Formats: sequence, structure tokens, C-alpha cells
Amino acid sequence: MPRRHRLRAALVVLAVVVVLALVVTSLVSALVVRRPLPDVQGTQALAGLEAEVEVTRDARGVPTIVAETPYDLFLAQGYVSAQERFFQMDYRRHVSAGRLAELVGPDESAIEADRVIRTLGWRRVAEQEWDLLSPDTRDHLQAYADGVNAYLEDRDPGSIGMEYTVLGLRVPQQAPEAWDPIDSLAWLKAMAWDLRANYDRELSRAQTYRFVQDVARVEELFPPYPQDRNLPIVTSADVASEAFPAASTTELDLTDAGLQGALESAERALSAVPHLVGDGDGIGSNSWAVAGEHTASGKPILANDPHMGISAPGVWSQVGLRCAEVTDACPFDATGFSLAGLPGVVIGHNGSLAWGLTNMGADVTDFFLERVEDGEVLVDGQRAPLDVRTETIEVAGGDDVEIEVRTTRHGPLVSDVLDLPDVQRAPVPDDAPGLRFEVALSWTALTPGRTGDAIFALMTAQDAADVAAAAVLLEVPAQNIVFATTDGHIGYQAPGRVPLRGAVAGPVPSDGTWPRPGWDSRYDWQGWVDPADMPRLLDPVEGFVVAANQAVTPLGVGPFLAEDTDYGYRSQRVRDLLTARIAAGEALDVASTAELQTDAHSPYAQVLVPALLQVRVEDPFDRAGQQLLRDWDQSMDVDSAAAMYFAAVWADVLQLTFADDLPEGHAPTGDARWLEVVRGMLDDPTSPWWDDRSTPGVVEGRDDVLARALVSARRQLTAQISSRTEDWEWGQLHTAAPTHPVLGADGVPGMLHRLVNPVPQRVGGGSSLVAATSWDAATGSYGVTSAPSMRMVVDLGDLDSSTWVNLTGTSGHPASAHYADQLEAWAQGRQFPWPYSAAAVSADAVDRQALVPPRD
Repeated sequence: MPRRHRLRAALVVLAVVVVLALVVTSLVSALVVRRPLPDVQGTQALAGLEAEVEVTRDARGVPTIVAETPYDLFLAQGYVSAQERFFQMDYRRHVSAGRLAELVGPDESAIEADRVIRTLGWRRVAEQEWDLLSPDTRDHLQAYADGVNAYLEDRDPGSIGMEYTVLGLRVPQQAPEAWDPIDSLAWLKAMAWDLRANYDRELSRAQTYRFVQDVARVEELFPPYPQDRNLPIVTSADVASEAFPAASTTELDLTDAGLQGALESAERALSAVPHLVGDGDGIGSNSWAVAGEHTASGKPILANDPHMGISAPGVWSQVGLRCAEVTDACPFDATGFSLAGLPGVVIGHNGSLAWGLTNMGADVTDFFLERVEDGEVLVDGQRAPLDVRTETIEVAGGDDVEIEVRTTRHGPLVSDVLDLPDVQRAPVPDDAPGLRFEVALSWTALTPGRTGDAIFALMTAQDAADVAAAAVLLEVPAQNIVFATTDGHIGYQAPGRVPLRGAVAGPVPSDGTWPRPGWDSRYDWQGWVDPADMPRLLDPVEGFVVAANQAVTPLGVGPFLAEDTDYGYRSQRVRDLLTARIAAGEALDVASTAELQTDAHSPYAQVLVPALLQVRVEDPFDRAGQQLLRDWDQSMDVDSAAAMYFAAVWADVLQLTFADDLPEGHAPTGDARWLEVVRGMLDDPTSPWWDDRSTPGVVEGRDDVLARALVSARRQLTAQISSRTEDWEWGQLHTAAPTHPVLGADGVPGMLHRLVNPVPQRVGGGSSLVAATSWDAATGSYGVTSAPSMRMVVDLGDLDSSTWVNLTGTSGHPASAHYADQLEAWAQGRQFPWPYSAAAVSADAVDRQALVPPRD
């Protein structure tokens, strides 16, 4: 896939660089930057409250909110969220509604994003979900919105966020419109988009076929899950899954220029969508729960660290939400990580149960190739009308843009969203003259559902049955749930709305791994997997549960969820470490669990280093790099010279091996899929993939490529860092640099750049490691592209001894002391105490705020 661009300063910078330089003078910055900082002490009147609400904040600004009723609780959460993160909330809602150009003005990238998101219709679906939600959930969403709006009332944009002042230098900034509960639901669609499964690989297969023209060879680049080496989450189940026919392309010419043009257009259109929680192969998570028989406290320990894109502010907001008296009428007493713009706690614990989430990797998207002409689409030899609507995109400081959205029974047509004159779009072949290929996207999130209900169901869950009930509601995104309880149970539950695909012996595989012929109804989705059939575990005999994006069940067992999952190197490393510690009789505690979260052992090195050490490197200077690998412990530590060198070698191996074989934009990213590909090739030194097709008359083999990579990496690092290998450290190149989504890119005035972007941090780890600080080998950069967006460890034997850390900080205001005050600890693998009991929270409080009803 093409490298995804994120909307950064390109949206606003070029036209206002000179003016912005004036904005960040010391005098103006005191007014502009500090003005939005909220008052977090004393007594404040809050319209709508039924009774007084207590808000305490710890030394890192993390709030705990205590209220008498659910309405007051979520009203106060909305108010506090707006105090700290409203611009982030506002940016998110503009993106999720396809209205970004209203915020940032006539920027081409913003307008393209709006065109695509309006076509997908995220907010339209969110509006349809409102009536599906329970009355209680609707009340909670409305209370949150009321709290946000109470904060916004009578405030001008510059007093809400400094970003409005900066953006106002380019386009007029009106007072932000009132928050609507639908804004919260639409944000769930944006999150689901970033966490969807295999559509990148689905398009990549089809476009790679154009170059390779052999299904079997294409599938060599997408090897099956290695279940003999990396165990799935659930190692047994009762229901056999349906087998799918083998691939064939004899009835569908994937080399056809018109078809490939449609695929390319679809790919480029979807690449225009901004990513609010992350994108790419590094998006995933670690989670595990260990039974009390293997812990120091005698009760379970649960760990979770979701891997997402890094931004400033970060994805998560920490919060405690507590009813003053927990009753059936007010059942909430939870603490954990929330999402600004959404009420409740998404990941965390209550007084009885802790839960973590990881991406399940279920295949919930399919591309359908359609044959379209003049408002009609071909279906089983007959023409049917397209559904057509018109959308108007308002552009601040510019002219409105009107678009026509066309939809088939499979979903919106995404190949015609952007005007791409450089893409060939020829008609389809003779069997359907005049028709053109277009591409429709089927995605489970475009069917209205009840995920909003799931948030509050998890917050109040007490046991495995409650988690299973919540999982039925957690339809999109499909997230593994790992849980543990204070009465000693651990478990796993697979949720999600997953399509049923019929087994079809036809022109393409019917398992969702390749685009499907939309004109043949046999390939249509047949419904959804029954929630009762979704895999689950309770108290497994091995004494732990690990869910880290690996396959959920063994091949052929349980309902078919996906072919393309993570390859399980992280999950198996966690399993191996837990197994070893249990076998050695070492009781796990919070500290040792947090240490495990930062394990940097490299499965790449384990596979590749033995082969690299067997290759002869002639020149002593070049051999100095190879020598680093001989005594290396194969850990990607921040100060390791060998780790830096190995990363460079790995990138060069991929470039030298595959650059000549793949279409533009599909270079190897270096994630675990590519490790599995190379693993399979190491025993075949004459595999055609090793040969460089750009050198006719010369046939390269495995050892040629490995030797060239060893030499090339040595010389690259010499030029980039130093000729002395002792000067190399992995963290010099591997840095985590959270950036502001609108004002954070290179090119902004230096003072503003430093204000909105925290200081980059050197980190260890890498792609597909437990310490999952991923980087993209296709870019030529080793900078972190995704990472643990937070870490938490919960001790169910003593909840007050639990620990947590966020990527950046609690506040979204760059001038706040809490904008990035957790980043350094996060980079170093440290966590902070996480008090839960009322006494512990009170003892930890630094700021105290009383929110009270207004006087008559």
C-alpha cells in the first residue's frame, strides 16, 4: 500500500509561516498559549448538575470524578474532557463527519479526506445507531454532551484551545458548535477504521498479481499463520470451520488495465483518510492475564498495552469515574483509559473485574469489483440501479464542493471518489460492453450496531457471563477481550460482527483475501457469525491467557474469522516467558509484569542472524559490522550497536530481495509477515525471489543478497552515524516523536514546532517485538511509526498496587505541565502508581475541584 499521509501542518502552514512566526513571540504566546489552560481548583458552577460533584487530580493531572448519579457523573466527565482536550475532540469530529475543510480551510488534503469519508458515510451510520442503543446509553451520551456544552458556553475559540487562534490566521474561526451525542458515536467509526483488518493485504494481493501473474507465487508473500510455532489464543474449540476452495484466476483477468486502474483508484482514495489512532502493520496490542496461583498476591494479574500511532496529545485520556454510592441506580466505579469525545472507560478495571482489549484482526472488509454504467450495476447478468446521493462539503474561506456518492448493495463505490487523471480506467472486456470496473467496499462498521452500549456494559461487568454479554454488543471494531476478576478467574472472549462468506469455487478465493466479483451474488456476504459461536476461554489449565493479535483458534477450528492476522511472534514470546517463569516457580508481581511489557528480544534476529554469520564478508572494515552480531544477545536495546546494525541489514535484505518484484507503493514494511516470508526462503538459496531482475545475465542467490546487505548496512551507518561501531546505538535512529496532528509537521516556525511537539525520545524495541515500537523498512527511516499507546498492569489482589502510564500526558494544551509529562517515563519503560480506593485516590490528590449546580 502507498505510505499513508497524516494531515499535519501541510493543512495550514505554507500560507501563514510568516504570520505564525509573529504569533509565537514571548509576549503573544503568554496570551495565546496559556489562555486556554483550565481552572482545576476551587468551586465552579456547572449548569445541569443535580448535586455537587467532586473532581480530584493527581500529580499528573489525572482526574477522578465522584458523583451521586450517572447523569452527573458523565456530565462532569464531558466538562472535564472539554477542559483538557476539546480541540482534539473537535478535530476528531470534523474528521469523522467529513468536515475537516470546515476547520482548516481550502486545503487539498482536507478536501480529499472529506470526499472519502462522506462517501463512506461514517456519521450517517452513527445517526442510524442512536435509536438502536439502550435508553441508559443514550442518557449517558447526552449527559456527556451536556457537560461539554456547559464548558463551551460563552467561551470564544481562543480561550478553548490555542489551535483555534493559529488556524484563525488563515481562515475565520467561529465559536465551536455544540457537541452532539452523535459526535461521540461517529468517533467510534473513525477508531474502527484504523483497527479494521486485512484490506491492505487484499488490495496488495490483487495488485501484486499484475506483476507476478501467478496466484501461488503471490501467496508466497502472504504465508499462512505458523500455528506449529506460534500458538493461537484458544488452542481448541468444538465447532469446525468451513473450508474455502483454492485460488484460481482463470475466470477473472486481474492483469486487465481497467480493473487494475479501479483498484489503484480505490487504494489512493482510501489513503486520503486521516488516521486518528494509527495505521499500518504495527497497529495491534499485547494483553495477558495470569492466574493467582502463579502471582505474588495470590490473585490474577492483567496486563495490556495497545499499539497505535503516536501523536500529541496521545490517543488515551486517563480517568476515574465513581458513583458516590454504588447501587443499581448508579453502578459505576471504574478507572482506566478513556477516549476524549466518548463517555466512560474503554480499558481498565472496576472493583471486581479488569479488562484489556487487543485487535482481533477479524476480516471485516471486502472489496467487490463492480461493473457499472450510467447509474446501473451488473448483478447476475441483470442491471440494477445504484443508490445515489449528493453531499456538499463546506470549505472555510473557500467555495463549497459538491460530490455525488454512489452505492451498490455491497457498499459505497470508492474507486471514483477522487479525480485521478494519471490512472488508466478502461472499460471492462467484451462480455459487458460499455461497463466500467469500479470498486465497492463492504465493511461491517457501515451496518448500524450497538458498540456504544458495550462500553458501559464492560464498565460494570463482574464476571465471565457479563463479559460475554458485553461482547455481543461490541460489534465494531472487533477486539479481543482478556479479563480477570478479584475472585480469582481469568478468561478470554472474542466479540465482533464478523461476516459469513459462502464457499465458492470460482475465479478468486472466497475467503476474503482477494477482491471479489460483485456481479456474482454467490460471493455476497451470507450474514454474520453467531455470537454464541465466538471463541472463549475461562481459567485455562496452563494458568494464563495471552491475546496479542495472533490467530484466535487453530486452522479449521471454530468460525472463520480471518486469514490475515498477526503472525504471533509477540504472543509466543510472552507465552514462552510466562511458561519459563511458572516452571521456575517465580511468582509474578506488578513490577515483573511491567518489565515483561518492555521485552525487546528480536525474533527477526533469531531467524536471520545464523544465516548472516555464515556469509563471508571479504573486507575487514565491512566485517566489523558482521562481528557485532556474533556476541549479540538478540535484544533490540536502546543502547545496542548490534541492534542498530541488524535493523539496517534487515531493511537492506528486504530492499535487495523484493524491490524489483513488487508494484510501486507495496515495498516490504518489515513487519512479521515479511519475516515469515524470508524465513521460508532461507532454506531455498536459489529461490527466484532472491534474484535481482534488474541485472540481466546475472542470477543472484541468497548468499549474494545477504552479503550485499551486510556491506551496505555497514556503509550506510558509517555515513549516517560514525565509522566506529562503538559509537552506534539503536536509539540514535529509533526515536519516538509524537507530533501534533494539525500544527506539528516540519516546516512550522521553530518555537511553535517545539511547543506542540514533545521532545523526541530514544527507545528500544521494534516491529513484532513485545516492546512493539514499530518502524517501516520501506521508508528508509527507523523512526517509530506505532507504539504502545499506554501500558497498564492490574493486580486483582490489591487494586491500589496497580500501575499505568500514558504515552504523552493528560492534557491536550501544549502549555500545560501535563501535556507530555509521562512521555519520558513511557520511553524508559516506567509506570506510575494507579490508586483506586477512595482513600488512596484522596491521599494522592494534588488538586481538588467542586462542581456545583448554579444558584437560582
